[in-house]
Amino acid sequence: MKVLVPVKRVVDANVKVRVNADNTDVDTANLKMAINPFCEIAVEEAVRLKEAGVASEVVVVTVGPKAAQEQLRTAMALGADRGIHIETDEALVPLSIAKLLNAVQQKEQAQLIILGKQTIDGDNNQTGQMLAALANMPQATFASEVKIEGDTLAVTREVDGGLQSITVSLPAIVTADLRLNEPRYAKLPNIMKAKRKPLETVSIDDLGVSLKQHQTILKVTPPAERKGGVMVASVAELADKLKNEAKVI
Repeated sequence: MKVLVPVKRVVDANVKVRVNADNTDVDTANLKMAINPFCEIAVEEAVRLKEAGVASEVVVVTVGPKAAQEQLRTAMALGADRGIHIETDEALVPLSIAKLLNAVQQKEQAQLIILGKQTIDGDNNQTGQMLAALANMPQATFASEVKIEGDTLAVTREVDGGLQSITVSLPAIVTADLRLNEPRYAKLPNIMKAKRKPLETVSIDDLGVSLKQHQTILKVTPPAERKGGVMVASVAELADKLKNEAKVI
């Protein structure tokens, strides 16, 4: 069974982002970049399936500039077998990403696609669902547990009311939630081996996909700075502020 795992290059989750001078985008100059944390969870789950003998090959794919190959190499150091880089300098919206991933899926014919449920930059939670619609594949979103039983996939989903267990037929699409697993760290020998693993670079034109501009960013502003708290002398004073100022009682 082949597993396809899309990953995205984002600013490292531990780095404080800043807006550029003309308020058009986030300033990423000289910032540490990394695999999106939810994508990292997806890679880990695919590698575990391979280690368990369920999957035979793990393929990682990304859409982005040439520098995004660094994240593909990291994913291969974590256990993926090969990478596909769709090279573009354009900032693409989820629908465009889903169209490109669908073109890759048509070529690769993976039995399972695992994505992170969302990225920490756009925070959209859309690509997996859009890809499922375009590829006409069943989907299991917000997965916290995945079990493959023959030609079916048993998934435990995290929903507002608690946990939901569903079964879908393969091939299928899964979006990984935070508690699906804990990603491993890449070991130095595996980092060196990853440099020799196959990495294919393709363009949008190579995939035969035509993209449209679906949205335009008008302005990017940082969130308002939080004001300092106020110390109160008693529970009665706290209750008074909650009732009359915060309006929560």
